[in-house]
Amino acid sequence: MLKTRDQAPVNEPERQYYFMDICSGYVKKLEEELGHKPTCCVTTFGCQMNSRDSEKLVGILEKVGYDVIEEETKADFVIYNTCTVRDNANQRVYGRLGALHHQKKKNPNMKIALCGCMMQEDAVIEKLKKSYRFVDLIFGTHNIYKFAELLTATFEEKGMVIDIWKDTDKIVEDLPVERKYFFKSGINIMFGCNNFCSYCIVPYVRGRERSRNSADIIREIENLVKEGVVEVMLLGQNVNSYGKNIEENITFAGLLKKIEAIEGLERIRFMTSHPKDLSDELIEVMKNSKKICKHLHLPMQSGSTRILKEMNRRYTKESYLELAEKIKKAIPDISLTTDIIVGFPGETHEDVNETIDVVRKVGFDNAFTFIYSKRTGTPAAAMENQVPEEIVKEEFNRVLEAVQEVSKERTGGLEGQVVDVLFEELNDHDSTMLTGRMSNNTLVHVVADKTLVGKIVPVKLIESKGFYYMGELVLQ
Repeated sequence: MLKTRDQAPVNEPERQYYFMDICSGYVKKLEEELGHKPTCCVTTFGCQMNSRDSEKLVGILEKVGYDVIEEETKADFVIYNTCTVRDNANQRVYGRLGALHHQKKKNPNMKIALCGCMMQEDAVIEKLKKSYRFVDLIFGTHNIYKFAELLTATFEEKGMVIDIWKDTDKIVEDLPVERKYFFKSGINIMFGCNNFCSYCIVPYVRGRERSRNSADIIREIENLVKEGVVEVMLLGQNVNSYGKNIEENITFAGLLKKIEAIEGLERIRFMTSHPKDLSDELIEVMKNSKKICKHLHLPMQSGSTRILKEMNRRYTKESYLELAEKIKKAIPDISLTTDIIVGFPGETHEDVNETIDVVRKVGFDNAFTFIYSKRTGTPAAAMENQVPEEIVKEEFNRVLEAVQEVSKERTGGLEGQVVDVLFEELNDHDSTMLTGRMSNNTLVHVVADKTLVGKIVPVKLIESKGFYYMGELVLQ
């Protein structure tokens, strides 16, 4: 007896597995029409949260019968998991869609889907409905767990399927996931953001903070360790807020203690930490941990207290410097990295000097430096005194120069030391070499056999190249 939509279970994830079964039938029928197994390509724009979401999409696609390939020009189903933090991310998607349109004309069976943060913007949806009618499926960040149900709808309905939610309090566990790496994995510990920094669109597209129960997180990590995972990256827009909106009495530091106790797990990373919420308890847990990596990403955004207030960051230059000093005093070998925005409305030459002053005083190992991107719908977009582009570029170059100077000096200090390196992949430019990562997140390139990928191995750091090292294996 054929399954029908009317018989679908109400509860999740049973409902989605039901639709995976239905969808498998449609994909099998498509395979007969095409004469080959249908192929799909998932392209991810943006952050590690999006990358983790894409792994969930791929898991469901494989479950229903698609072969996953990397060449979107050869795919029967193309999905763009979009980002909208900066405007150029949106423009890239529109540009890529134009090329896909020509491809779809040649392959009438082809499907195109768009999901992710960009889809949570009303103006984007209106533009897609008006100018990109060839797109088959559009959904957002809150209902990604419904992908199997939505994919089924594209086989059963004509025209564009759109399912956008403004917010949700739902977290659905135990759906298929296909990881990119067998030895490491991202783990969502929470979703959404409550901070409303004045330049940031994320709270509007990701919704309010929702923490997962610690038991579900621990169970997921334990299962991953059984599958060979040695390193996890705990993901959240502000991991320091973990636990604030669930009944369980637990902090982020408390969660880390539980994860530390998982046998077989060797490394723990996390991001992102908001400076206003970073507790003494967390510093103490990091200090005493044997598994938490010696790396902390602590977005500063600006070194000017005046600009920080306009950004609604809720800390000052002085309090940020005090926090950085406290962290370094407790954990002397910690690697601190940060985010910096240049060109925020009203920012002056003197404000940028304040930012450079913090860069030098903290001694960041690296900083991701961005030019301010005006995002419609955020308070900053309506502010007067938007900084002219030519001035922003000059100031950006000044900050970048300071960051590179400081980080080169910081990175170079480990030459000659032996450190543990987790080898992650073949080197992009030399197949005789592997690229790995130290606990402090610095990359190391070493001549080594590919059988060492996924293993943590002692390496002697031979030469610093600014942002990475050349090393050699230490014979055991």
